[in-house]
Amino acid sequence: MKLDLRLPIGLMFTIFGVALTVYGIVSSEAIYERSLGIDVNLWWGLVLLAFGLVMFAFAVRAGRHP
Repeated sequence: MKLDLRLPIGLMFTIFGVALTVYGIVSSEAIYERSLGIDVNLWWGLVLLAFGLVMFAFAVRAGRHP
């Protein structure tokens, strides 16, 4: 059995990234006063989303080559 962890890790980070990005977009500006007005949830959501998509792409690419 060949176990490739890139696929579930990619999916997990993509799902978390989408959820955090959406929360960062719809959340109130007042909660970001402590972080100097930086929308931390939006930025880290985008980072998680990008990492998840890269891992998912690597898993799909590795699955095509026998």
